[in-house]
Amino acid sequence: MSNSSSIRHFVLLALADTRQLQLLHFCLLLGISLAALLGNGLIISAVACGHHLHTPMFFFLLNLALKLFLLTIMCYDCYVSICKPLHYGTLLGSRACAHMAAAAWASAFLNAVMHTANTFSLPLCHGNALGQFFCEIPAILKLSCSNSYIREIRIIVFSIFLVFGCFVFIVFSYVQIFRAVLRIPSEQGWHKAFSTCLPHLAVVSLFLSTVIFAYLKPPAMSSPSLDLAMSVLYSVVAPALNPLMYSLRNQELKAAVWRLMTG
Repeated sequence: MSNSSSIRHFVLLALADTRQLQLLHFCLLLGISLAALLGNGLIISAVACGHHLHTPMFFFLLNLALKLFLLTIMCYDCYVSICKPLHYGTLLGSRACAHMAAAAWASAFLNAVMHTANTFSLPLCHGNALGQFFCEIPAILKLSCSNSYIREIRIIVFSIFLVFGCFVFIVFSYVQIFRAVLRIPSEQGWHKAFSTCLPHLAVVSLFLSTVIFAYLKPPAMSSPSLDLAMSVLYSVVAPALNPLMYSLRNQELKAAVWRLMTG
C-alpha cells in the first residue's frame, strides 16, 4: 500500500499455526486478563467501601489498579512511611495525595494522547497486518514508511526521559529506604519494612524492565516471539500481579476483600 488512506482497520495475526496452540494462547491470555480484572476490581471495591482503608497507601493502591504511573508515587509513600514516619500525615495529607494522583493521571493521559494521535497519523506503506494481540506502537511503526516514523521516535524519546525520571526517583527513594532500614535494630522491624517495600519493588522491576526492553531493544534482537513475550509481560502480567503482590502481605486489605466477597 502506498499510503494509509485505504487502511480502515488492522488485522491481528494468529499467534500460532496450529489450532491447539491458538486455543492455548487464547485461554492463557483470557485467564490472566480476567484475573487482572477481578483482582484489581476487588481492590477498588474494597478500598472504596472500607472507610478504615482511606489512607494514603490504599488511596494510591486504588489508583494503581487503573494506572501504572502511580508506581512512582507509591515509592514515595514507602519512602515517607519508613524514612520520615513522624511527618507522614503532613507530607501525605489528603490534598497532597490528590495532587500527586492528578499529576500521575495527567502525565499518563498526555503521554497516551501524544502517542495515539501521532502514531495513527503516520502513513503506512507495509500493509495492515500486526503480529501482536493488540495495536502496540512498535508493531505499528514497522508498517510505516521508512522516513515517516521520525516524529514518533521523538515522542518515544520524550517518554523515555519521563520514564527515566521516574526510575531515578525510585532508585533514590529506595537507597534512602534501605539506609533507614539497615539502621533499625530489631529483625522484626527489618521484616516489616521489607514486606512493605519488596512487593512494590518487584512490580516496578518487572514493568520497567519489560517496557524499556520492548521499546529500546536493538532491531537485530527483534523477533515475533520475543516481541509478543515482552508485550504480554508489561501489558497483561504486570497488572495481574498488582493485586497479588500487594494483598498477600497486607492483612487489612485481605480482610476487607474477604468481607466484601462474603457480604
